[in-house]
Amino acid sequence: MSLGKKIRIGFDGFGRINRFITRAAGQRNESKFSSGNDALKHGLDGLGSAGLKSFRALAVIGAGVSGLLSFATIAYSDEAEHGLECPSYPWPHEGILSSYDHASIRRGHQVYQQVCASCHSMSLVSYRDLVGVAYTEEETKAMAAEIEVVDGPNDEGEMFTRPGKLSDRFPQPYANEAAARFANGGAYPPDLSLITKARHNGQNYVFALLTGYHDPPAGVSIREGLHYNPYFPGGAIAMPKMLNDGAVEYEDGTPATEAQMGKDVVSFLSWAAEPEMEERKLMGFKWIFVLSLALLQAAYYRRLRWSVLKSRNLVLDVVN
Repeated sequence: MSLGKKIRIGFDGFGRINRFITRAAGQRNESKFSSGNDALKHGLDGLGSAGLKSFRALAVIGAGVSGLLSFATIAYSDEAEHGLECPSYPWPHEGILSSYDHASIRRGHQVYQQVCASCHSMSLVSYRDLVGVAYTEEETKAMAAEIEVVDGPNDEGEMFTRPGKLSDRFPQPYANEAAARFANGGAYPPDLSLITKARHNGQNYVFALLTGYHDPPAGVSIREGLHYNPYFPGGAIAMPKMLNDGAVEYEDGTPATEAQMGKDVVSFLSWAAEPEMEERKLMGFKWIFVLSLALLQAAYYRRLRWSVLKSRNLVLDVVN
């Protein structure tokens, strides 16, 4: 059940409590004594009014306590269903005019190749996309040539294998989904091409997930084959902890700490999901600059065209 639906259920419950109070108040007003002298009638009315006020106060207090408990239950169940809310990190490419850290993208691709690619695919990314972003064209061609791609058919109608080239996509770790599930105990490793866009609060979520493994707290049991991670929905994830200090040896000599590898691979995945971000920001800045010039020109023309009309004096000759 989603958080919005739970909140709607909570407000529906408050509405029912309010309607119940209104009906009870109406019934008490209708049941007032209608016989007797005026003094007795006023006394009973005052007693009924005081009782009604007390009843309303108790009902409001009860509704408030129920609301606090219901919202606490909603927060707890939402955390269990959607995972712990991940912290917000200051990513260097999130500014209006900020660009990607291309050295971090290169290191992140290295982490993906050596750590993630054995299970996770990136079926929407080609080798040529890396040219000018993280590698030179020669480096990318040599990297692509290391893989073998099934191509064909040839002139004899048979499939053949060839070295990879720039136009080829990243290789798939498994032939199909069934093979992927069989190799991972029934869990299906998601494609990472758009993972930072496909998850809520994507960059922060992926980083928190990769670095958030620890032992389960007291009273929480995790079945065999799963691992405790509070940021994953349900808290139990099939993927083990993959980022450990020194797991990768960076080409540029950067210390490969867990946090550094997490930051680099998230930068790479963010670029893979939005490779056009830098061009989009640059184009937006150009349009804002051009529109600012057009606005200044329009303001100047308005003043030039209408200043004469606004400053003229009209003299009304009432005699002639």
